[in-house]
Amino acid sequence: MVVPHKLMKAYMRLRTTFAARPPGVVPNLVRCARSLRFNGSVDERWQPRALGWRSSSTTGVTAVPDSERSRSDSSSTSKSDVKLRDRWHERKYVIAWFRADLRVRDNPILLAAIRAGKGHVLPVYCFDPRSFGLTDQAKFPKCAAPRAQFLRECVEDLRNSLRALGSDLIVRHGRPEVVLSELAEQYGCSQVFGSKEVARDETRVEKKLNASLAALENPPELTLRWGASTMFHLDDLPFALEEMTRIYDVFANILRAEASKPIVVRSPLLPPAKGALQPLPEGLDRGIVPSLDELLKDSVPDAWQRHFERDMRAVIPFHGGESAAIARVRHFLWEKDYVSKFMFSRTRLKGDESSSKLAPWLAHGCVSARDIYHEVRRYERTRAANRSTKAFVQDLMWRDYFRFLALRLGNVMFSLRGPRRRGDIEWGHDRVGFEAWRTGNTGYPLVDASMRELNRTGYMSGRGRRNVASFLVHELGIDWRWGAEWFESRLLDYDVHSNYGNWTYSARVGLDPREDVKRRCNVVKQGMELDVYREFAQVWLPMLAGIPREFMYSPYRLTGVQRAEFPNVDRYALPIAERKPVTVNPKDLARRMARNLHRRMRREKLKERKAQIAQRKADKLRGQQGDSYVGLLQRKLSKRR
Repeated sequence: MVVPHKLMKAYMRLRTTFAARPPGVVPNLVRCARSLRFNGSVDERWQPRALGWRSSSTTGVTAVPDSERSRSDSSSTSKSDVKLRDRWHERKYVIAWFRADLRVRDNPILLAAIRAGKGHVLPVYCFDPRSFGLTDQAKFPKCAAPRAQFLRECVEDLRNSLRALGSDLIVRHGRPEVVLSELAEQYGCSQVFGSKEVARDETRVEKKLNASLAALENPPELTLRWGASTMFHLDDLPFALEEMTRIYDVFANILRAEASKPIVVRSPLLPPAKGALQPLPEGLDRGIVPSLDELLKDSVPDAWQRHFERDMRAVIPFHGGESAAIARVRHFLWEKDYVSKFMFSRTRLKGDESSSKLAPWLAHGCVSARDIYHEVRRYERTRAANRSTKAFVQDLMWRDYFRFLALRLGNVMFSLRGPRRRGDIEWGHDRVGFEAWRTGNTGYPLVDASMRELNRTGYMSGRGRRNVASFLVHELGIDWRWGAEWFESRLLDYDVHSNYGNWTYSARVGLDPREDVKRRCNVVKQGMELDVYREFAQVWLPMLAGIPREFMYSPYRLTGVQRAEFPNVDRYALPIAERKPVTVNPKDLARRMARNLHRRMRREKLKERKAQIAQRKADKLRGQQGDSYVGLLQRKLSKRR
């Protein structure tokens, strides 16, 4: 690059003049070449109020002497000047790369791209073929049909939201490092914005994208930000990431509102105003959302498994997208008041009120955790604040904990020994036993009903997940990573951090301070306690319908005569576990549950009686029949005299 001495001196003087201003308003050498005379004088267009444009790269320019410049100005613009202006005029676009943040409300990445590009944004979503490949250990499809369909609906809803703002969504089926590099080179984009991820596969994509963009002739700047993926922002934590405690209870106590220095959850950002986004360039192919067959053809060989039909037995119909997420938040909080009973209903296996069901939308970024948090706080201010609302916020805090923990630990979350590096546990790889667990044919109704619900709908209750994980790990002794990968394949709300974090806890390789505790669940007892009326088992295991309630979760205890009365029971699998869980006498269980209920009622009555006594004392102190406190004291003094 040939730069005259006077031009360079003028350029350095100009940079010194504006050294105190932010970097975004300091001109580069190209703008100086077009706006400065060789004598170092500053053109009027370069006043500070006019410096609002910035380029992320520098292109070589050959300076023109004053005589030739004056001749070109007096006549017509030269071809080189036209090419130069066109080249830098095209660099007005920036790319907003959507990942697990498929929304327009509370989306810092989209707003940052709008500010940087002054509305000239290319919103892009890539269906990465690697996300639909095979898992590392058991070679399952990473994304089955239910979650793939949910993702397609999320992308379609995002496209509709962007169209309502005057823009559109560019959809591509390909690797982000290839797609984004081609768009950046074709439209001369100056910057690429995206959300920062922490898991292994996602960070690999970020590194490849950075290398691909750097190889371009005019490389744009890749800006990855934390965004709004958690309730608490990473920059607001009261400790450095290296100093983060590995124990959840300590982590929660630090962040809890009752702490001496409570952390404020940032307010959610409003969606862009209509007109904030400029229309996409003419001739740009918007692309179409790929079909399930296109997405799954490489990982799912059977054509019938690439087709998805909603099961009528699903707890609720899950539809992807920001619109459906907002509707679910409104339904759970304001229309049904389910959040006020969350503490007692979240253990249920079936029902609309059993849990919030917001996890699928949170996992895909259709709604942010801090947006939900502030809605709950608004609910507490206007309606009720109780243990249930606190428990709901606690669940959001668990989600933050696993994400921050994954950021600190790195790939150790995916190792067989887990974060605790336990080498004293021998793990099996029994394909027959795992196939029975995966398909719901273990002979234990709670495990089988939960797995069949997962395979058909992509959903499983929290207690169901705990029990099936315990059964795979403790009863069958199979590699816990196989179970984690099957959950990855089937769950609508698959979140890599929460999924592997919970599996390490169940397998006793996680960061549990109670090292000697075996997280083994009695699947028979749990089934009878969680499904009191046996509705859940009968929905997903119709062959057990009609048998006595005390045998619903232990049908292998039926005698030959009893089996003759219910011939459909023979269609159900026999237990496969080497050691059967300890069975519970149904009468003893019912007696214990009744005793616990009686004790709870007695405590409530005692509390009510204490409140009545306190009220009587207060009334007596004020005086009977409306007497004043002074009158009561006067009567007491007169009696003493």
